[in-house]
Amino acid sequence: MQKAVFAWVICLIIIVPAGAESFRTMVVGNLTLSSENREGASIRLTNNSSVVIQLRRDARFLLGVELELAAPQAWLLYQGSIAMTVYSELSRQPSPGMINLEGRRIVHTILTNRLNTIYQIPVRQAHGLRTGPYATVLSGVVLPSSFPILFMLSPLTNEPNNELDSMPFTLTVKPILSNDGAVRLNFRYPQQLQGRPFTVLINDSVITNINEERILREGEHHLSVLSENFRNENRRFMVERGRILDLTIELQDPTPLLIFEAPENTRIFLNNSLISRNSGPIPVEPGIHEARFHVGDYSITRTITVQRGRTYRIALAVDIDIEESE
Repeated sequence: MQKAVFAWVICLIIIVPAGAESFRTMVVGNLTLSSENREGASIRLTNNSSVVIQLRRDARFLLGVELELAAPQAWLLYQGSIAMTVYSELSRQPSPGMINLEGRRIVHTILTNRLNTIYQIPVRQAHGLRTGPYATVLSGVVLPSSFPILFMLSPLTNEPNNELDSMPFTLTVKPILSNDGAVRLNFRYPQQLQGRPFTVLINDSVITNINEERILREGEHHLSVLSENFRNENRRFMVERGRILDLTIELQDPTPLLIFEAPENTRIFLNNSLISRNSGPIPVEPGIHEARFHVGDYSITRTITVQRGRTYRIALAVDIDIEESE
């Protein structure tokens, strides 16, 4: 049988007014969009079949949905003979197989003569997506509440054509993400300081509710913790596009600590009191303290001005100096 060749190409996209319509289709499968899977998911379908596209519950970082339709080389002989339709607000959750449905037709277009075509569907009002040489942004916005949506290929003629009807297309669905991510703060406290107040700043802005996730632009950010009850904290963290960062901050007791280091046979005194070498970091009050080291008949004393929230390492260094002279 001679193949039908269509020399004309129609690129018109028709936006259909609101209102549900009934249709019958063969659902070949489901694809679920997730901001964590940026590469998307793919499925094969043929003429007169459809795919259900679902969103994960959390779509806060989503600007739109990208539909990339890849056609085989043989499609160039049949251009203009298949239409692509997208439905939203489906009457029920479709299962794979032949099914009768109702939905709102949001777009209807005749496939172009390209072997690879990309459509983008906005899912928020301020999406910023623009039609370009590689992708066509469909008019209108399909809010997350209107999902799942259904992508369908259908013939434009009733004349049977086995090659056209069995021709494999590949649909790849990807999330289009905003430049935002989020940080979720988790604070841990010393048992004796549970419930004490502190102030949290991100990029020098005070965070009024530390239990809420905070939406931030992707990139590096600065966190500060200020308190009279804990040691002050300063750290930098990175936020990735479309991801939630769980950031744990261990709040520390602000009592100053002294750490002593000296040779084995050294006796160490703090404010005239002999200290144990195995006592570990020694908590002290802010102010002036005296440290004294005894090694045999040798003694050395130093005064230390201790500030709140600091740790001090006090080490006795023993060295040998060798000088040569003529």
